[in-house]
Amino acid sequence: MTTRRALTFATATAFGLGLTAASLLAPPTVAVAEDVVGVATDAVDTATKAIETSIEADAGADVLAASQAIESDVTLDQAHVAITAAAIRAAEIDTKMDIAVVDAGGNLKAFIRMDGAWLGSIDIAITKAKTARLFDMNTGDIGGLSQPGGPLYGIEHSNNGLITFPGGIPLKNAAGDVIGAIGVSGSSVENDHDVASAGADAI
Repeated sequence: MTTRRALTFATATAFGLGLTAASLLAPPTVAVAEDVVGVATDAVDTATKAIETSIEADAGADVLAASQAIESDVTLDQAHVAITAAAIRAAEIDTKMDIAVVDAGGNLKAFIRMDGAWLGSIDIAITKAKTARLFDMNTGDIGGLSQPGGPLYGIEHSNNGLITFPGGIPLKNAAGDVIGAIGVSGSSVENDHDVASAGADAI
């Protein structure tokens, strides 16, 4: 950098850097030029570090936001863990189940039909999961409230059809927030609930 260019660059930040007008207007001696270049270099280094710090802070905020977004919804890995645990439990009690997991919005996230499981239970399992998520309650509990004379009587006719017997359970994260639900069908309602519980407990 020439003496003239160094002086021109330093003028823009003279007050912030503590330089005097006299020093900037002094004859362009080598000593003055070296001082100005040194101060200007320090200013650039400081600005660069500030920019890097800002970028790192923004990146950290983005990562945190992404992490919070993931934690508010069941992930595919979590869905697979729940379904696998449920299928293992189904095999332990010698049943063949249809098992569904829906996300926080009630949309199907993952599903399996065990070999030999009833075809008619496919829709039931999915609807149980959806019902559990829509009301954040076990479907069996909803069933108890929807009997004739109960406060939720007839609720099964809402939302294009719900299932109000056991086998649907909300899925929760470590904070206790609902992030989805699991639904199981293919045996007695007691067995359906047992298998769904195994899946829910796995995450």
